[in-house]
This record gives sequence, structure tokens and C-alpha cells, in this order.
Amino acid sequence: MPRRKRRAAPFATLLRLAALAMLAWLGGFVAFIATLPAPALPGTRTDAAIVLTGGPGRVARGVQVLEDGLAKRLLISGVGDRVTRPVLTEKAGVPPRLLACCIDLGFVADDTRGNADEAEAWVIRHRWRSVRLITAAYHLPRANAELAAKLGPDVRVVPDGVPAGLPLLPLAREYSKFIVRWPMLQMGLR
Repeated sequence: MPRRKRRAAPFATLLRLAALAMLAWLGGFVAFIATLPAPALPGTRTDAAIVLTGGPGRVARGVQVLEDGLAKRLLISGVGDRVTRPVLTEKAGVPPRLLACCIDLGFVADDTRGNADEAEAWVIRHRWRSVRLITAAYHLPRANAELAAKLGPDVRVVPDGVPAGLPLLPLAREYSKFIVRWPMLQMGLR
């Protein structure tokens, strides 16, 4: 009988550790949902704004920021190869006058790290001192961490979360990416 207990002990310990890890993940996930970033405070001004593509409402928020005079210029990062300025006007309702004067399209990025790289180059080229980061609220913690790590403390990043409802699977996926990526960024592993 004692032999059987000794063999079962490592398995029971592994089960307990797995249950503890699952509870920690679940508790963190609940906290993640409860603290999702809201839209930036009304009237918040920045030198420029950056929209990360990938979901509804983001480009419209960026256009609204420009129209309200809350930023001088807008970068739409992660634009698909087939998207043209006329397509943005037709499908996304972007006014042609803003496209002509104040909106830059970034075609390089295909993920959040790529967005941060593309945005960093744009911010440096224009010498912006403050930027508004516009993306889905559930994507904002990781996107903000990536961009802040790239830009450093000399550029103020104002998070502007676009409500995206609470789609459970995308939220869980984004939270999992965040808890892996955030510690890496804190350790300087880019």
C-alpha cells in the first residue's frame, strides 16, 4: 500500500499544480476583463493618433479624433495590401479631404509587434511627443505595452479603447497573449 501512495503522490501534486495554475489564469482573466481600458477622456489632445486595424469602429474613432481637432495626423497601421484610399472612402467612410491632408497608411505590419515597429518609425519621422493609440479595448493592454516599449518614456501614449463587446474566445486568446508578452517586455525582450 505505501508504494501505491508514493506513485500517486507525484500525479496528485501535478493535478494540484495544474488546478492552481488554472485558477490563477481564471482570476487574472476576470481582472483583465474588469479593467479593460475605456475610451480616452473627452477632449484629450495628442500630437497624433494611431489606429491598429483589425476590428470595427477603430478607423471611425481615428477619423473622429481628427475631425474633432484632437490630433494633427493619423496613422492607420496594418492596412491590407488591397486597401486603397478610394476603398477607405467608400467602405469606411473616411472623408477624402482627411485622406489627402492628414492620414498615413501603414502597409507593413501584420501583427501587434509589427504595428509597434511601424508606429515607432512614423513617430520618429514626425517627431511626435504624444500619440493616441486606438484599438479594441481588449487588445489595448498588449498593444500599449508593445508601443510604449518601442517609444520609451519620451513619448506619451494615450490609450483609447474602442468597445468591442465581450467576445469570450477572442478575450481569452488576447489575455493569454498578454500574460506571455508583458513580462517579456518588462525584461527588455522585444
